[in-house]
Amino acid sequence: MNETSRITFDPNVMGGKPCVRRLRVTVGTIVGLLAAGRTQEEILAAYPYLEAPDIQACLSYAAWRSEEAEVPLP
Repeated sequence: MNETSRITFDPNVMGGKPCVRRLRVTVGTIVGLLAAGRTQEEILAAYPYLEAPDIQACLSYAAWRSEEAEVPLP
């Protein structure tokens, strides 16, 4: 499973927000926990169904989204 395939979008799961592997864990939740100072080990202990590459995928997705620019249509 590559990094990008770990981030999924489903309008029936968490309102279509980017989630980890169709689980009810959003990218925002993981990035927020990291920003709050939680370690990868703490996150994996709190969410035992996650895997270490899931956390890396969340960071990669968040970095990519922060670089994306929205351009208004004429």
